Amino acid sequence: MPQTLMATEASSRPILSVENLNVGFNTRKGMFDVLHGVSFELNRGRTTAIVGESGSGKSVTARAILNMVPRPGQINGGRVLFRPSKGSEIETTALDPRGKAIRDIRGGKIGMIFQEPMSSLSPVHTIGNQIIEAVRLHRDCTKQEAREIARQMLEQVEIPKPEKALDQYAFEFSGGMRQRAMIAMALSCHPDVLIADEPTTALDVTTQAEILDLMRKLQVELNMAIMFITHDMGVVAELADDVVVMEKGHVVETGETGPLFAEQHHPYTKRLLGAVKRLEEPAAAKVRPAADAKEILRVDDLRLHFEKREGFFQRVTDVTKAVDGVSFSLKEGEALGIVGESGSGKTTVGRCIARVYDPEGTVDYRGSNLVTAGKAELQSYRQQIRMIFQDPFASLNPRMTVKQLIAEPLVVNGVASGSELEDRVAKLLTEVGLEPGMMERYPHAFSGGQRQRIVVARAIALEPKLVIADEPTSALDVSIRTQVLDLLLRLQAEMGLSFIFISHDMAVIRYFCDRVAVMYRGKIVEIGETEEIIQNPQHPYTQALLSSVPIADPALRGTRQRHRYLGEGA
Repeated sequence: MPQTLMATEASSRPILSVENLNVGFNTRKGMFDVLHGVSFELNRGRTTAIVGESGSGKSVTARAILNMVPRPGQINGGRVLFRPSKGSEIETTALDPRGKAIRDIRGGKIGMIFQEPMSSLSPVHTIGNQIIEAVRLHRDCTKQEAREIARQMLEQVEIPKPEKALDQYAFEFSGGMRQRAMIAMALSCHPDVLIADEPTTALDVTTQAEILDLMRKLQVELNMAIMFITHDMGVVAELADDVVVMEKGHVVETGETGPLFAEQHHPYTKRLLGAVKRLEEPAAAKVRPAADAKEILRVDDLRLHFEKREGFFQRVTDVTKAVDGVSFSLKEGEALGIVGESGSGKTTVGRCIARVYDPEGTVDYRGSNLVTAGKAELQSYRQQIRMIFQDPFASLNPRMTVKQLIAEPLVVNGVASGSELEDRVAKLLTEVGLEPGMMERYPHAFSGGQRQRIVVARAIALEPKLVIADEPTSALDVSIRTQVLDLLLRLQAEMGLSFIFISHDMAVIRYFCDRVAVMYRGKIVEIGETEEIIQNPQHPYTQALLSSVPIADPALRGTRQRHRYLGEGA
């Protein structure tokens, strides 16, 4: 066979084939299968998105490809065939998981980017040393040559001042910069395949858009195959050429992105995209506050500055203006969204209102200034102002039962005890859509969506008037997200709750909130009716924020112009 024909045939073959892959975990009750006959292919120069809810098997599939399924998991059927650009076909699942052959492939011929860069990067080694180590492990070069390769990679992923960045640590980088460093490390050995496991989930939309642009550009330059694991259908529409839909360890549907978005054949895929489309407009169940509704909260010139002190005399060397003159009002029964990228001050505003911090300015709650309130006053106000936090698992004490968790605010405030307490907990569980019989279970026995419902039950236990919800759905899958939002909307209508809803997801804000305040570097740059802000943004930063939101429609890919906002005077 002529050499050119062999090369053409090799390039047309999939670079990686997953064939009838089965993975199980050995438990005391026997083998529990988590992957059931998973099959799909990756091709050079194309991005294949693996989508599905948490627990569908996406990340386990990625680890199985690299033969690194965590114990007590094991690959108990099927195979993964890898066809590198140089060398013969390799069955990765047949290799020794700890052997040299698979270690040469991991990080070398197949790179991987993990979901949370801070936990994936060493906190005690510089960024440069970590990339240099990866380069020298897989490429024959000196330390100096490896350092130059690392510098070039940091430059390629658009990290400013790459020579200086080599000698910095992960904690000195922002979330977006850490993710860029992870991409630089994964691509430093010019892999044939890049596996990206939810690489943008923890990022705000502007940073996410930049990372997606970067991955598109690098894919074209390196002609690699990308396996992109995500539950964000907007990102799939923006980036993917092909889609593999997974549910409970099964591949339920595959196809090219455009046709799959236009017509879904499996009920699960229809449900997944249906949940996305629901979030593209205001909720039908949304109850607007009455025209004559009273003002429940007024914030005037709220400020919180953090000082950095150094030296023996602890002189102030730097001041971070986390909240810098924020003012807004909130009516009874109204939901105000606060949006902005990471570091904009959204969460800090919420915590200042709840008096987690001691700010300056005025937080007028029903005629009383919470900033100057004493401990006794704050205790009574905290019964009326409750918080829902971002991570439902971190918010719940793993050593307490659901009954103890929900009952705690009732016990601490002397509201109920004995059989009355148990009745109140049962009623609260029913209100948030859970069975009262679940109250003796511990948090680990629940899914993410169920845990967030427990957090909501705990927040409404004292029948508050104002709820501060800090990214309450960002850790949830899109279908679970709509369920939790619908629950909050129902409770708002039934209890007359007012909400301050903090998020970086404009779709969630549009679905849930009456008005929205846009924050940038500690200041509110724009505030108004949600639909008005979305349809007609006035401030350049709001325009940049909205232009970065991925739209779940492959037909619109490449048709929108993305704005960049570099700040005042930039």
